[in-house]
Amino acid sequence: MTRLDRREFLLGSAATLAAGASASAVPASKRGQRRPGYGAAATLWDLQADPRLGDAISTYCTQVVPVLELKWPMLRPDAHTFAFERADAILDFARDNDLTMRGHALAWYHDIPDWTKQIKDGKGVERAFVDHIGTVVSYYKDKLTSWDVVNEPIPDNPKKITDRRDTFWTQHLGERWIPLAFRTAAAADPFVKLAINEYDIESAKDSFTAKRAAYRNLIMDLLDQGVPLHAVGLQSHLHAELEIDTHGLAEFVTELRSWGLEVLVTELDVDDQKLTGSPAERDAIVAKRVDDLLTAISTSGPVRSILTWGISDRYSWINGTFARKDKQPNRPLPLDGEFKPKPFMDVISKFTKDA
Repeated sequence: MTRLDRREFLLGSAATLAAGASASAVPASKRGQRRPGYGAAATLWDLQADPRLGDAISTYCTQVVPVLELKWPMLRPDAHTFAFERADAILDFARDNDLTMRGHALAWYHDIPDWTKQIKDGKGVERAFVDHIGTVVSYYKDKLTSWDVVNEPIPDNPKKITDRRDTFWTQHLGERWIPLAFRTAAAADPFVKLAINEYDIESAKDSFTAKRAAYRNLIMDLLDQGVPLHAVGLQSHLHAELEIDTHGLAEFVTELRSWGLEVLVTELDVDDQKLTGSPAERDAIVAKRVDDLLTAISTSGPVRSILTWGISDRYSWINGTFARKDKQPNRPLPLDGEFKPKPFMDVISKFTKDA
């Protein structure tokens, strides 16, 4: 695919972005006061549609991550096309607002375009896999701070610590698909930080404890193989009704750091669908869960990178996926639907002010 001329591509859609960016650009006098280490995920569609979103991210954040624009379906509409334009537009937004950007995600079991499933032999799958990761990481070499190389490799209810999620990649490449992803990414950009990323390991529920143990086992196995793994992502899609396993999580993070790994909070939000009470009461419980999470993680060192999966409740995936029975909007993020800060944001500030 011939890359669209940047000015032409952005002329209509990102004219809105440009207007929002100019309004949302933080004055130089204020930039030194922004919360270090905090970032948010966003889609280009939402940034284009609502200048308040760009304003909020530029005001509160130092980093951004695309929700969809670096995943296979959007980047690879067919086997011969790499469509970087939408991700590039978010990178331009980041640069215009003095933000860094991280990449999400190179290899995932879920969002795999249909054309890949037409490949019948293992060698063809491996060629497509290596070509995708190598091309994408090379294209963004020296432009991003880190990559989620492998996303969600552990099943939701592992029976053994050696259990791995059954995926399209596993079926064709076996368990070597995970080391292959990391080695391909490292060859394409030797200096970018490479992370593995997983959810539902933060609470004391049995399935969470089992998943954490399996995640630990996989990480150990990768390190034993000499895989270039630099960071461990804790997605932290929290369930407000479940308390954080502060002791178990603190031990886990301490061990990871002892192995020389950085720990990143990559997709933080809190689903409050099972909470009762007023919005203020729910917000207080949500903030407590976030505080407990970050306290546990910071036991063995500061939390240097915290990303929420969105910044305003108005643009959270949770409201479309986990609707409350009382028809009230879920309140999963640091800013409410009108972009006003909640106690959640106070907790973020507490843990990032010295990051």
